[in-house]
Amino acid sequence: MKITKHFTATIIIVHNKKVLLHLHKKLGMWLPVGGHIDCDELPEKAALREVKEESGLDVEIYNPDKQADMGDAQQLLRPMHILLEDIGKDHQHIDFIYYAKANTLEISSEDGETDDLKWFSKNEIKKLAGAPENTKLLSLEAIELLTVN
Repeated sequence: MKITKHFTATIIIVHNKKVLLHLHKKLGMWLPVGGHIDCDELPEKAALREVKEESGLDVEIYNPDKQADMGDAQQLLRPMHILLEDIGKDHQHIDFIYYAKANTLEISSEDGETDDLKWFSKNEIKKLAGAPENTKLLSLEAIELLTVN
């Protein structure tokens, strides 16, 4: 059996100590926004494109690294995590996970994208049925990291 692997980009968006998740149409679970990386597309650009399509938000990706002059090379934003996710028995995603801040709670998805977007607090995330454990863990980590007390 051959396993197909696709590259994906996911972005966990934080605003006012809440995380934005959507109810995935096909999988029926609460997940962060994201999707497949197009041919020749950088992972961080794919993440930003997916955010705009699915939520209408403009976000600022959290950058944990000091930016340095690399001469003729471009320094890319390092994802917070890279996960290998089993999607089906013969399908996996290599998922670049980014964290980002939004400056508003107002969301509007493009036609054909998700219809069910919701902001969740830490307590709601902990109790959320229908979300994978890694989604909960990453969401809680992003809230802690990107929230100034």
